[in-house]
Amino acid sequence: MLGSAGLVGAGLVSGTGAAAPLKGTLKHSVARWTFPKLSIAQLCETVKGIGFAAIDLVGPQDWLTLKAHGVFSSMCNGAELGLDKGFAATQFHDQLVERYTRHIDLVADAGYRNLICFSGNRNGMDPEEGLVNAEAGLKRILGHAEKRGVMLVMELLNSKVDHPDYLCDRSGWGVALCERLGSDHFGLLYDIYHMQIMEGDVIATIRKHHAFFRHYHTAGVPGRHEIGEDQELNYPAICRAIRDTGFDGYVAQEFMPTAADPIASLREAVRLCDI
Repeated sequence: MLGSAGLVGAGLVSGTGAAAPLKGTLKHSVARWTFPKLSIAQLCETVKGIGFAAIDLVGPQDWLTLKAHGVFSSMCNGAELGLDKGFAATQFHDQLVERYTRHIDLVADAGYRNLICFSGNRNGMDPEEGLVNAEAGLKRILGHAEKRGVMLVMELLNSKVDHPDYLCDRSGWGVALCERLGSDHFGLLYDIYHMQIMEGDVIATIRKHHAFFRHYHTAGVPGRHEIGEDQELNYPAICRAIRDTGFDGYVAQEFMPTAADPIASLREAVRLCDI
């Protein structure tokens, strides 16, 4: 496997010098899938070199590697059936309950906390029916999650550009589900990119509903690329709003790099969010 020098030579890790330490007012992470050219071990080396120590959307097969590098799994995955087959559809409940019950134990035994879940698609369903169905399905596993100290986190995704027909595509629907469930062990992954596309008002929404937002994802709009000046969102202002709510979870970069040096893009994104 390539070491750090080999990664620089291969153009996978920026060779620029060490940056100033991060401020630590927000905890930073990065989605594993956005750096497919790096092995999980190489990505661990990369994030540690930038100055943070967490990776999102990592399953049990890679947790030992994360632990060996002192990197935390900030959002676990692997229990889901897919983005389109979720808790809003009763025909998937038995499978999901079996998979999530097992995965909750894996997450807890590994010392992690967050486990992602999805609503799935509408498939002609009324949103209110989807709420009723999702509440019923999630209640079958929520008690076990509470017992094991695991947080179930449903992601808000856009249905306009990337995930047609996805049901949990607006913060209001997700908040309503949180209120129905009434558990400290269920919340939302507020994806800033997705919600900017669907509804805008990002800072106002964070201020209003932050109690239900357990995790945040970033990316530039439009395009889901770097979060700097060539897109419409003001990430320093957004991250100040997140900080001011007292948030103590993770803000994870989930953009698809387009620059020649993708690690420099990640370093700059973390700098922008390090308010």
